[in-house]
Amino acid sequence: MSRPPFPPFTRETAAQKARMAEDGWNSRDPVKVSLAYTEDSVWRNRGEFFQGRPAIVAFLTRKWEKEHDYRLIKDLWAFTENRIAVRFQYEWHDDAGTWHRSYGNEQWEFDDAGLMRRREASINDVVIAEKDRRFLWPAPGPRPADVQGLGTDPF
Repeated sequence: MSRPPFPPFTRETAAQKARMAEDGWNSRDPVKVSLAYTEDSVWRNRGEFFQGRPAIVAFLTRKWEKEHDYRLIKDLWAFTENRIAVRFQYEWHDDAGTWHRSYGNEQWEFDDAGLMRRREASINDVVIAEKDRRFLWPAPGPRPADVQGLGTDPF
């Protein structure tokens, strides 16, 4: 199995890879998302450490059972031959209806087939008022083309 674009990355292919990851996560389909990773992919997500597609599916299933109406934007931060760094924000609400915006960054490492073999994510959550939400497109689904990325706005 392979997942283009392949390393070595250019600015354009690294940005394409980030947008593809964003679209996948916005589908909220744990099995579909897991296919972008190697069978033995190693993850750190906040304080959780795990490895392999079955663990990725289990993690994402738990995540999206807790984080309702999840919408995500990822932007390319930096890249090298087979590594990409992104910054991201996502919005979601909990079972009580409290809205959150989560800010973070990820470091990714890819194999030659374009599958992610390592993912490290650092994330912070902030409670927001519903009126302060910015990610308002229909979910689940990709961010529409007319909704800008994070651009230069860090917050």
